[in-house]
Amino acid sequence: MQIVFLDSDTMPEPLPVPVWATEWINRPATEPDEEVIVRALAQADICITNKVKLGDSVLRQLPKLRLICVAATGYDCIDLQSARECGMVVTNVPGYSRQSVAEGVIGFIFALRRALPYYQYIGRQAWSDSPHFCVHGLPVQNVRGCTLGIFGRGAIGGHVAQMAEALGMKVLFAEHRNRPEIRAGYTRFETVLDQSDVISLHCPLTEATRGMIGHAEISRMKPGAMLINTARGPLINEKAVLEGLTGGHLGGAALDVLSIEPPDRENILMQSGHPNLIITPHVAWASEDGLSRLAKGIIDNLDAFVRGEPINVVS
Repeated sequence: MQIVFLDSDTMPEPLPVPVWATEWINRPATEPDEEVIVRALAQADICITNKVKLGDSVLRQLPKLRLICVAATGYDCIDLQSARECGMVVTNVPGYSRQSVAEGVIGFIFALRRALPYYQYIGRQAWSDSPHFCVHGLPVQNVRGCTLGIFGRGAIGGHVAQMAEALGMKVLFAEHRNRPEIRAGYTRFETVLDQSDVISLHCPLTEATRGMIGHAEISRMKPGAMLINTARGPLINEKAVLEGLTGGHLGGAALDVLSIEPPDRENILMQSGHPNLIITPHVAWASEDGLSRLAKGIIDNLDAFVRGEPINVVS
């Protein structure tokens, strides 16, 4: 049985090879080109992919492929309908990064509210020339007592809420946009925008959520409110975020994901010098614990499929 990992370098350490695997092929990276992907998987029984997309035209050229294991929780890189029609099982690894991402979000909240990027820069550039022992600039705000709006109530969003409440924050879970009835424990989408001091995104990327935070939503947020995205880059309109920051309405942003990854060097946010903008290279999930849980989850999925008892099936 041949297993091909299309982007194995997204894991810092090689995965253990199951004893039942006839052949395991690690491809450090695979170009997003249909012919390249089809050639790579032509003899594969099992494919592991983190972010390499497998669309309809690719899947229909792979009659031997039986299992697609997404090395992540989100599986928007796979055409699920096509996989079903081709008789392929698709699995993911749910919840493995809950602790890692949640801690990352809390770290971002402290960094933004206390303007740490700005004051790190000031400390190195202007402190020596200050006539006083301290240098004032952007406001330093407490975390306790502020309102956190969370969009997405899965494992990660729920864990962020628990940690935020332990810090004394008020948490609001946003209802889906335009939903006529508000579920218990949720708050209307627009109300969360109106009332939150910090908004954190934890929802999957779908056609309904693509661009969910744009010009209109940012203009509706409180002056000085902050935005955190550790989910998927296309959930936000990057131009709207930049304009919100440079115009002063948005007090700060922490983005672990961008619309295109890796980003072009000319990406408008990468070029921005805003003092309270944090950009990290999609690593909120990658604590040592997160990596260990992901590796175990992938191998568990493969073993269960070979036993004829697939787990974590999404299609």
